[in-house]
Amino acid sequence: MTDPPEAVLSVDFELFSHTPAYRQATGSTPNGSIGIDGGEFLRAQLSEHDVSSTFFVVSSVGETHPGVIENLAADGHEIGSHTHTHRLLTELDPSTRLEELERSKETLEALTGTTVTGFRAPAFDFGADHFDMLGAASYEYDSSVVASRAIPGWYGGEYTLQKPAPATAVEADAPSSVAELPVSVMPGIRLPLTGTWLRFFGPGYTILGMKLLARQGVTPVLYVHPWEFVDLPTIKGVPRRVYWHTGQWMRRAVQRILDADFAFITAQDALQDGGVRAVDGSAEGSKRGER
Repeated sequence: MTDPPEAVLSVDFELFSHTPAYRQATGSTPNGSIGIDGGEFLRAQLSEHDVSSTFFVVSSVGETHPGVIENLAADGHEIGSHTHTHRLLTELDPSTRLEELERSKETLEALTGTTVTGFRAPAFDFGADHFDMLGAASYEYDSSVVASRAIPGWYGGEYTLQKPAPATAVEADAPSSVAELPVSVMPGIRLPLTGTWLRFFGPGYTILGMKLLARQGVTPVLYVHPWEFVDLPTIKGVPRRVYWHTGQWMRRAVQRILDADFAFITAQDALQDGGVRAVDGSAEGSKRGER
């Protein structure tokens, strides 16, 4: 019997109050913990399906809800960094960016007793010195590249990297100690498979993309947010698209994905299985300069 293909269902563990949509809204809510229940739902689902995942955590969540993050690590999930405050990196000066990277890593390592090696930028937003910063902060891999088509007002158009590779495949002068695990897009149309796009197009779209990528020898890398799995309060100024298919709909959708014929692994495992060892940045069979 053939083993099922592998996939990564990663979690960007931020609260709703961390999202750019909320921070830019004119309204507000006194509930600063929106998303914690979604994190608990995900933890239960992963346990039920006997799945290991990678949680890229905004480390301030670990300060306000330490038990939540401790439990994830105790369950055997990989803990990565999603910065300390979830501010967009390109809006910060270099010293503040480095502080975000270092403080998050130190906070999460102290909390979980594990070594934090991976990083994902908020909103996949990063600048030209991103990999240098990661190297300086002792990270071993990044997962912030999305090889999507250009999406006006969002991101995309810069890269075509689909498989794990040294960071030099993204920036030629990146440190050799840093690797890149790109987030997956749908073959052909090059739109992301998860996040907002899962809620727009449904789990059938995501699962189809996963199967197409697997046929190409690509391990699909997906991402979700805990706040997508709860009933969000209506807040003035938050775009309607943010509310679309959140709560119960999203819970059913991720259950369908977890029930698909894939073996779900951590981001670190996907790097190693792809011939990229984040520990020293070396790679087997990767194409330098692939974009």
